[in-house]
Amino acid sequence: MIQLGEYNTLSILRETDPGLYLGDSEGNEVLLPHKYKPESFEIGDELQVFLYLDNEERPIATTLEPFVTLHNFGYLHCSDVNEYGAFMDWGLEKQLFVPFKEQARPMKVGSWYIVYLYLDEVTNRLVGSSKTNRFVDNTEVTVAKFDTVDVLVTHLTEKGANVIVNGKHKGLIYIDDIFEDIRSGDRLTAYVKKVREDNKIDVVLQPPGYRSIEPNANFILDELKAAGGFLALHDKTDPDTIKNELGMSKKSFKKAIGTLYKDKQIEIKDDGIELIDDFDTGGEEN
Repeated sequence: MIQLGEYNTLSILRETDPGLYLGDSEGNEVLLPHKYKPESFEIGDELQVFLYLDNEERPIATTLEPFVTLHNFGYLHCSDVNEYGAFMDWGLEKQLFVPFKEQARPMKVGSWYIVYLYLDEVTNRLVGSSKTNRFVDNTEVTVAKFDTVDVLVTHLTEKGANVIVNGKHKGLIYIDDIFEDIRSGDRLTAYVKKVREDNKIDVVLQPPGYRSIEPNANFILDELKAAGGFLALHDKTDPDTIKNELGMSKKSFKKAIGTLYKDKQIEIKDDGIELIDDFDTGGEEN
């Protein structure tokens, strides 16, 4: 079945003046305009194309890649607003319509918004909505502590960064767990720190607990090598300085250097940390 808003793998049926007609196994057909046809092809070849409605509300195929697909979220730029609603640039020739009733707040030309793409069952048109809470649900959480997840940052508050987890759930990265510059629209790999009793999900951008020690230790080793074997950072250094220099919390830093010290890879001095000679050149023995 041909599905609007998604990628479809269709067979080339015939070539005409407007372009190539593609079809599925059920006898449905759609036009791929000439400007999108491959340089070489044969009748019967399969093509992966994205389907949407053209300016005359007819299904049309394209090889362009949209910024969002059906039942997913995208970070889109508002390029126009008229008396009916807003129009978003989503990477295709025809812009995506977001009616006023689907706007969490009035959209403005030039601004960016998190938009969910769905198919209006009444009009059979692809429509965008910035009322993202309608399309996420934490009633039945499908992630657990320590899971690696994909997150989309929706907006920042004094509490932290609100995110959509795996395109399904609402989550939060607390401000104390943010050690890098992030902004609305960022897609990041994150880790589930906790699923609360009320099904709220706390996530972090570094593996939580003991799982973060090894990556942080390796990162500090790389920084030490790049700095010539010494960093003027230690367990008495101000947390903000550590965050600015290494992008991690002081707690994570202390865990990491503790691991490196136990492994006899660094020395901890009054004015900083230093690579032990054996590790300064990769630990090569004579």
